Amino acid sequence: MSKRTARLIPMARLEQAASIFRVLGHPHRLRICELLLSGRVSVNEIAEHLGIPANAASQHLGIMRAHGLLRSERDGKTVYYTVVDPRPAWLLECIRSHGGGE
Repeated sequence: MSKRTARLIPMARLEQAASIFRVLGHPHRLRICELLLSGRVSVNEIAEHLGIPANAASQHLGIMRAHGLLRSERDGKTVYYTVVDPRPAWLLECIRSHGGGE
């Protein structure tokens, strides 16, 4: 193994990262994670903040939950979500630090 290939990230890890990037590759999903990193938030609060219907917010949340990024909990009729995977926070911090712009 050469010095060049000794530090390469294993392909399995790159595939996992690419999968998470696909899930988080939508601006609404990134904003949802940003909101949830401050604590649990309901579907309706997320929909209101994003200016989208609650069913659209639920679809985004369902995709992220299916990939293990979020957890949901029901309190009466209201469903709340929280982030349970550190990768969205890391990605958002990278965007803040290195995204340029504002």
